[in-house]
Amino acid sequence: MQISAKADYAVRALAELAADASRPLTCEAIATSQGIPFRFLKAVFRDLRQAGLVRSQRGCEGGYWLARDPAETTLADIVLAVDGAFLTLRGERLDGLGYHGPAAGLPGVWRGMEDHVRRVLTTTALSDLVGERLAV
Repeated sequence: MQISAKADYAVRALAELAADASRPLTCEAIATSQGIPFRFLKAVFRDLRQAGLVRSQRGCEGGYWLARDPAETTLADIVLAVDGAFLTLRGERLDGLGYHGPAAGLPGVWRGMEDHVRRVLTTTALSDLVGERLAV
């Protein structure tokens, strides 16, 4: 099972914003702090902004802020904003997946994994991650 680079980078970037909500942070500062490629992070922030998870301001005093309280932003919100799904099989969603013969039960296993991942991500808020109050 893989976690996409986009999802990893998005959660790490929002954790940086949640850790110091008193001021905006630039994409460059977050990229440097987290060791994330700057150009890739800019694309991730575009998705996060479109999903309403961050807001931005241009200029020398500009940067990014969280658009919502970290306690109201789950890791599921972040992953769905950048990936569109919790789990895919060869890049495809698990909806409508079906196999024949001895492998007929396998789609149920994959969906069960997806349900577990969904539960973990929907019950973990950004504030839990930053406050290290994880109960996974």
